[in-house]
Amino acid sequence: MGYRLNRRAAFGLGTAVAAGSILAGSPASAQEADIEASPATPDRARQKVKRVYDTAAAEAGGTWNSYISVADGVAVDVASDEVVEAYSVNKVAVAVTLMDKIDRGLLTLDQQVQVPASIVVPGGDGIIILDKAYPSAFTLGHVLSLFLTVSDDTCVRLVGLVVPAAEINQILVAKGFPKTQVTPVANPNRYFLGQTTPRETHDLLKALVAGTLLSPASTEYLLSILRSQVAFTDGIRREMSSVDRARIATKAGWLNDGRNEAGIMFDAAGKPVLIYSMFAHGQANPEDFGATHPVRQATAKMGPKFLRAVDKIAGAGARTFRAPAYQQYNGG
Repeated sequence: MGYRLNRRAAFGLGTAVAAGSILAGSPASAQEADIEASPATPDRARQKVKRVYDTAAAEAGGTWNSYISVADGVAVDVASDEVVEAYSVNKVAVAVTLMDKIDRGLLTLDQQVQVPASIVVPGGDGIIILDKAYPSAFTLGHVLSLFLTVSDDTCVRLVGLVVPAAEINQILVAKGFPKTQVTPVANPNRYFLGQTTPRETHDLLKALVAGTLLSPASTEYLLSILRSQVAFTDGIRREMSSVDRARIATKAGWLNDGRNEAGIMFDAAGKPVLIYSMFAHGQANPEDFGATHPVRQATAKMGPKFLRAVDKIAGAGARTFRAPAYQQYNGG
């Protein structure tokens, strides 16, 4: 099971917490301060990342299941093989299955799907519910962009029109992710976003940047969406400049008391250097789905410190992924 952390344990006022958390009796600031902000070696960078994670997770409390690597070495491993509710983090895995069908010539990004009023999720996240103009039609490219940035819930159903639930699961099993599965329902084109493990989500992201999941073009396409300025900004990327945000591909998920986030940080040259997969639940204020939730506050603290921890570390792998150019327009 994932371990539970709280302020009392973090500051040594209670008994020792489970493995991977802060040593009881040691102030969090002292634990963090004994390693420089930007270490020069991968091992020191991993230690820094672990200290930052332990401190922030302890302050947030609740139960965390996480797996974080730095330069292909493990920095954090907390109950990473436990099956957890993925929520919208699994949209990355689902998007991989759609792009897999595009790579095989079965679909195209400019292919359209119909959007009748009956398919629109009544409430939830995203922008399709705001349109109030149905029926309409979206290309699969539009669907994926909304699916992975504003996490549009109706896009779950739109993707299901071209990649049914059973096929999603079959593709993921074939690619080596048997625990990352959506949950089918009676309608074969609909599903709940299902479950995963922190290790499998981490490994899926690692395989994505390694180029073993999809074609180079499809890989670049998904990463460009996940690294865009409109991708999730209430967690890891919240306290960052636009330049730093472009170094991170991220996807979050949330429901009930669960708050999840997984993604990839790139070095200055564009090589993947840190991969994080964090699933948390049981914290205070489960009704708060904004940036003030304890987990979102924790990951917002982690993000800049993680990035600085790997600033002097070279990423792994042969491929580089340049940050997408960010241009501003004022109409015209």
